[in-house]
Amino acid sequence: MMNFLNRSFTPRTFRLIVMLLYKTQSSAVVHHEGAWYAVDRPWNELVNDENLYDTLSALIGSKTSEVSPALADGIPANTVAPINNQEIWAAGVTYFRSKTARMEESQDAGGGDFYDRVYDAVRPEIFLKATAQRTVGPGQEMHRRTDSQWIVPEPELTLVIARSGKVIGYTIGNDLSCRDIEGENPLYLPQAKSFDRCASIGPAILVSKQPPANEAQIRMKIVRGSDVVFEDKTEIAQIKREFTELTEFLFRDNSHPDGCLLMTGTGIVPPDEFALQRGDVVEIEIDGIGRLVNIMD
Repeated sequence: MMNFLNRSFTPRTFRLIVMLLYKTQSSAVVHHEGAWYAVDRPWNELVNDENLYDTLSALIGSKTSEVSPALADGIPANTVAPINNQEIWAAGVTYFRSKTARMEESQDAGGGDFYDRVYDAVRPEIFLKATAQRTVGPGQEMHRRTDSQWIVPEPELTLVIARSGKVIGYTIGNDLSCRDIEGENPLYLPQAKSFDRCASIGPAILVSKQPPANEAQIRMKIVRGSDVVFEDKTEIAQIKREFTELTEFLFRDNSHPDGCLLMTGTGIVPPDEFALQRGDVVEIEIDGIGRLVNIMD
């Protein structure tokens, strides 16, 4: 709030506009304070617009593009993953809980020390997670790799980054991981992480001048039949690395002509005896963004 002491001025309140951008089968739509607005621009243009916040703010302010989409669970019924030609990359060992889990699973293979060192190293762990072809959206099935017996979901705040390297939004990601394959040998990481339908993102992109607050929670619940078999939460404040730091390393000598997404790591790891089963429903929720739900095949 900015107060002007001169009596000829009326105090004004400057309000931060927060918008949720959805990709649907037919177009992009924006949700803001209960109203929906159609966005008549190709998806690749939107996610590479460095001034996306201002672009969408102007659209909302005009009040000329209001629409009434059919909704299901509070989001457009035909919502798809917010991705087109972008790659999804991922950062690993950015939470202390992730470090300890990786050290435990790879101890017998002699790889535990790798994860201990990368947690405190200058250079973060960054790897290619998925292409759009290997990615699903809200409500779609994810795939349990057939040669793994220990697959777990990893809930992650995901950065949406323009081709210039500027973060233009935030979404929810589910990074399916085969802990037995990675634990057998850290060099098997690409096979443990990247396979058909290994990633899910959505349901929306949070477009705001500021990232989610440090105290914003990331919550995950796994439902098997009618039972909740796992539930936990963490806070964004637990991420060790700055988003600018991760983005800078991702773009070092590495161009992304269509932009990209970057999963920022997980602080929620189910116990060692847990593995996903067919029909399990994974629900991931991040304050301010929404809820991403997927079923396992």
